[in-house]
Amino acid sequence: MVRPVILSIDDDPQVLAAVEADLRARYGEEYRVLTAGGGEEALDLVAELQRRGAPVALFLVDQRMPGMEGTEFLTQVAPMAEGARTVLLTAYADTRAAIEAINRVGLDHYLMKPWDPPEEHLYPILDELLDAWRTSAVVPYDGIRVVGTTWSPATHLAKDFLARSLIPYRFLDVERDTSAAALLEGLGEATDLPVVFFPDGSYLVRPDTQHLAARVGLYAEPSRTFYDLIVLGAGPAGLAAGVYGASEGLRTAIIERSAVGGQAGTSSRIENYLGFPTGISGAELARRASSQAQRLGAELLTATEAVSIRVEGPTKVVRLSDGAEVSARALVVATGMSIRRLDVPGAERLEGAGVYYGAAASEATTYRGEDVFVVGGANSAGQAAMMFSRHCRRVVLVVRGTSLEARMSRYLIDQIAGTANIEVLLGTEIAEIGGENRVEWLTLRHPAEETEERQAASGVFVFVGAFPHSDVVAGLVERNAQGFILTGPDLTAGGARPSGWDADRDPYPMETSVPGIFAAGDVRHGAVRRVAAAVGQGSVVVSMVHGYLETV
Repeated sequence: MVRPVILSIDDDPQVLAAVEADLRARYGEEYRVLTAGGGEEALDLVAELQRRGAPVALFLVDQRMPGMEGTEFLTQVAPMAEGARTVLLTAYADTRAAIEAINRVGLDHYLMKPWDPPEEHLYPILDELLDAWRTSAVVPYDGIRVVGTTWSPATHLAKDFLARSLIPYRFLDVERDTSAAALLEGLGEATDLPVVFFPDGSYLVRPDTQHLAARVGLYAEPSRTFYDLIVLGAGPAGLAAGVYGASEGLRTAIIERSAVGGQAGTSSRIENYLGFPTGISGAELARRASSQAQRLGAELLTATEAVSIRVEGPTKVVRLSDGAEVSARALVVATGMSIRRLDVPGAERLEGAGVYYGAAASEATTYRGEDVFVVGGANSAGQAAMMFSRHCRRVVLVVRGTSLEARMSRYLIDQIAGTANIEVLLGTEIAEIGGENRVEWLTLRHPAEETEERQAASGVFVFVGAFPHSDVVAGLVERNAQGFILTGPDLTAGGARPSGWDADRDPYPMETSVPGIFAAGDVRHGAVRRVAAAVGQGSVVVSMVHGYLETV
């Protein structure tokens, strides 16, 4: 296996030697540590590494260099080393340049010189960046390979699940990659695609999410049948509830029907989450949170779904999609929401073949140099537009409303306005999507002008509102007309307690109409739909769970 590279660039020989020594001491066994005395030299070195198939994991670059400043180098090297983490070495006076680099080149971090001692000021930062790089990098190795076709919905499902779960894989298109045919030899001419090959030589043919999750180690049988707390959903709210439940001594299980992260896991970059000045992807935030929850003792059960819930005295019994049952003293419903499907001709037929719901980061490079349309006017649509602008020739943001200000954060509006290849169409909606086996065109409708126009398109990414995943508690807890779960004060607004309420107290603020069943995150009526708010609700609800458990 080719060792990935850490490349340090500085025109000061003494500083460069010191950086090299610190890097070799910590990372020399796992990475090749290389140096360059300037930007031009480093660009030549990266080009040579590219020819040899050696991936660059991290650039550590001085800002003030003659001939080519650090930010200029990072701008030029970005297309040559996609995914590499970037760190800028700065003096105090260069702070503004570092902030500009965050917006200009997606800088991951900047360090003030000097960084001594490295154990405190250098290694913790680089450890985190390299760990993040390893989870998503496509490096030359004999790992998981997905063999299929680019425009196949089943292939997209497998790729998207692996990508959102941060499982590295390589995609081989049977129509473009000659190596794909070699892998399929011996499997039979009628083999359904996709086929997922594993390093030990085994493979799965057209796997569903549960079988794929089990094979990559994400699905596990529950270790017990009874818990103190079961959390349904592993989005930000559910993961936060799992972290706090487990850390406070509750035997906790988190059940997620799909990939960890929920709808937030599809966000390409969340830039207004506290503590991450350079932003963080939804998938990376979910990876960190799920690792934290499991380290603290929570069980994470993915690719299985709660299909029904019943209450037997103080016990809540959850029946899973595989027929198994698990029980708990308390239950937190954090099942979140799903993006609504487009109800226009062609959308259903071409889903997974150019029509996607969510950012579909796994498909981003498929559309390099193409024209894509992002539908929606809230933050998730804006984040997707920014992500695709780095790959696509043209990104069109289709917004039904007359402004972005109503639902989108100011920082995203400013970024979109400053991105040359993003076009915003206000007061516009999609009327039809067409193409033979993939999206090739769409019809845009402008209601105010009563006009329509057809435009060529390669992909359509949809963010047009969402509906709550609350069917599992339908008929058990009270919901509003839209399906959002009612909790706390919403249940006692008229002065009376909910029908059937048998506790000698009012419901806790996040408790449903059934004592011991709570709701958190987007599935809850009146929730603020932001990642930080969901994390806050998932954290706070555990204190209410404790309050309930003390009474039963």
